[in-house]
Amino acid sequence: MKLPWKKDDSAPADESVETLDDSDSTDSVALSKSQRGSAYTPAKGRPTPSRREAEGRRRGPVAPPPTTRAEARARKKELRSSMSREDKKKASADRRAQRLEQRERMMAGDERYLLPRDRGDARRYTRNLVDSRRNFAGLFMPFAIVLIVVMFVPSIAVYSTFLLLAFVILMAIDGVILGRMVNKRVAQRYPDAGEGGLKLGWYAFTRATQLRQMRAPKPQVSPGDEV
Repeated sequence: MKLPWKKDDSAPADESVETLDDSDSTDSVALSKSQRGSAYTPAKGRPTPSRREAEGRRRGPVAPPPTTRAEARARKKELRSSMSREDKKKASADRRAQRLEQRERMMAGDERYLLPRDRGDARRYTRNLVDSRRNFAGLFMPFAIVLIVVMFVPSIAVYSTFLLLAFVILMAIDGVILGRMVNKRVAQRYPDAGEGGLKLGWYAFTRATQLRQMRAPKPQVSPGDEV
């Protein structure tokens, strides 16, 4: 029988057991950490943010694109004012290199860098037709230079008007023949392209009037080649 003034002898034993259990659990946790190594990091309780999210938080909110040219110029001016001289030189060199690369790709006929008037299979085929043909209209620029020289010679200057008229008539005839040929060939090969008529014929004629070395994009075929 347990009297009120007597101590409970079992309490210390229980406390010692509990203390021993706590020490054992602490030792086991320490042992598990030592076994995992010094690189062990406890769980954070939340998913690790991706690189894009981390960069977005560091940079802050992205400004919306400019809606007007004035706003774009103002942003560009503000950006340049915050750049050092070395940064400006580097940016200028990068833009120059980018423009040169774009021009090279455009002259090579890359569809991504062509002007809207030059894009499409029908327009490329038209250029090949013009470049594979020896066009009378291609003599326009050399003839114009010769005509200017002739006009300064009094003895033959009176004939310059007749020479110019004859050349224009021949060039118009050659342009009509070229336009009809181009429209016919394009309609046969690309019937669903929606190209043809006076617009396509004028495109071919204006290319034919240019010197071969000055045509853009550069000719991809040689005169006389089958297209």
